[in-house]
Amino acid sequence: MEVKIGVQHTPREIVLESGQTAQEVERAVADALAGKAQLLSLTDDKGRKVLVPAERIAYVEIGEPATRRVGFGAL
Repeated sequence: MEVKIGVQHTPREIVLESGQTAQEVERAVADALAGKAQLLSLTDDKGRKVLVPAERIAYVEIGEPATRRVGFGAL
């Protein structure tokens, strides 16, 4: 699932592919914005954690589940 996070006072957004469901991402964002957590913590599909201070979140865009890319390789 593609997740885009806009951070205040930062010209670029954070984009990550996450193995978490849309509901899990939405719950984590809601908890951070409600003050239950000081950091928004998400894990990408390679196991890396992305931490964003809750007070700096401008927006979060939750995309469709990522589709498998098909490509051709040279032998």
